[in-house]
Amino acid sequence: MIDLRLLRDNPDTVRASQVARGDDPALVDSALDADARHRAALSAFEVLRAEQKALGKQVAQAKGDEKATLLARTKELAADVKAREKDAADAEGELKGLLYRISNVVAGAPAGGEEDYVVLREEGTIRDFAAEGFAPRDHLDLGEGLRAIDTERGAKVSGARFYYLTGVGARLELAILNAAMDRAVAAGFTPVITPTLVRPEVMQGTGFLGAHADEIYRLEKDDLYLVGTSEVALAGYHANEILDLSAGPRRYAGWSACYRREAGSHGKDVRGIIRVHQFHKVEMFSYVAPEDAEAEHQRLLGWEEDMLRLVDLPYRVIDTAAGDLGSSAARKFDCEAWLPTQQRYLELTSTSNCTTFQARRLNVRERVETDGKAETRAVATLNGTLGTTRWIVAILENHQQADGSVRVPEGLRPYLGGLEVLEPVTA
Repeated sequence: MIDLRLLRDNPDTVRASQVARGDDPALVDSALDADARHRAALSAFEVLRAEQKALGKQVAQAKGDEKATLLARTKELAADVKAREKDAADAEGELKGLLYRISNVVAGAPAGGEEDYVVLREEGTIRDFAAEGFAPRDHLDLGEGLRAIDTERGAKVSGARFYYLTGVGARLELAILNAAMDRAVAAGFTPVITPTLVRPEVMQGTGFLGAHADEIYRLEKDDLYLVGTSEVALAGYHANEILDLSAGPRRYAGWSACYRREAGSHGKDVRGIIRVHQFHKVEMFSYVAPEDAEAEHQRLLGWEEDMLRLVDLPYRVIDTAAGDLGSSAARKFDCEAWLPTQQRYLELTSTSNCTTFQARRLNVRERVETDGKAETRAVATLNGTLGTTRWIVAILENHQQADGSVRVPEGLRPYLGGLEVLEPVTA
C-alpha cells in the first residue's frame, strides 16, 4: 500500500507512476476524494461526539424542563453521531479499497513495457558450439539422456508441466539449493523452511492478489493459497509486529516448494522444465530501514551474481521497465543466463525493492526517534532469488559436451560428492 501522505502531498508523482506502469491514474483522484470525505466525516463525528460528552454532563446537573430539553437534544445528537461515524467508516473502507488498487510508486525503473528493459551489463563468455564442432542439445534431451528429467511420467501422474527429477537430476537440484543456502547463511541470512499455504490477508498483503491473481492456486474449502514464492510467507512472518532494526537489516533465506498456474502462458516455454507448475527455490528476504532499501537492493543483486558465477554461467543483468513490474515492486533487476539452444537469455533470478509497500499492508513497523519523540514507521522489504529448479536448464545446456555428458561446475562439485561429469545412461 502506498504512503497516504505521499498521495496527499505529491499526487502527481503517484499519477505519473500509474501511467508508467500502464495502470489507471484516475485511481489517484478517486482515492484523494475518498480521503477528503473520510477526513470531513471524521471531523464532523469528533465535533458531535465532543458535544455529546459535554451534553451528558449538563443533563446530570439539569432539572425539570431544562433536563427534558437536554434529553431530547441528547437523543437527536446520538443519531447524528451514529450517522457521522458510519459516514467516516464507509469513506475509510472505500479509501482503503482504492489504496489497495494503486501499485507501488516506481523508483528509477525505465519507462515502457516488457520489451523496454535496459541491459546493465553482460558477464561471462558465451560458448561457440560451432567452433567446438557440435550442435548443442536442449536441456530436455540432455536431461533424458542423463535419466535426470522425466516429463512423460510427470504428465502421466499430474498433468502437463509437471515432471520428475531423478538420479543426478534430483541431486543437481539439491546441489543448487544447498549451495544457495550456504551462501545465504555466509552472508548473514537466517535459513527458514517456510509454509507453502498462506491466508488470504498475507497473500493480499504481499500484492499477489491483483492483476496476476489467476496465476495462484487457491484451496477454496480451506480459504488458503499455495505460494508461488517463499517471499509471501517471509513477508507475513513479522506481520503486525514492531521490529528492532538498530543492528541492521533482518535477513531471511526461505527454502520452499513453489506453485504457479502459469495462466496465460500457453505455448510459451512448454518443453522441458522452464515454465512449470511446481518447483523449488531459495529466496532471500530483507526487512530494512526505508533509507537503506536502495543499498540493500544492490547487495541482493550482488549475492545473486555471486551465485551465478559459482555455477559458471554467462548472464546479463537487466533493469526491468516500469510496465513490467509487479504491483509491489518499485524497481526490479533480473539476471538472465544464456540459453544456447534458443539463442536467447532466460531469467534465472530477480530481485525487487518493494520499499514500504508490503510492510504498510502487513503492518510491519520499526521504532524511530524524530525530533526527540519516539514513533513507529513502516519498514522496507526486499526480495531476491538465489537458486531455483530452473537453473538446471541453464547448467545442462551451457556445460554440455559433445557426447551428451555434462561437466559439473566446480562450485557445485562439493555438493555432488566431488562428481566432475554427469554421464549419459545407456542401459
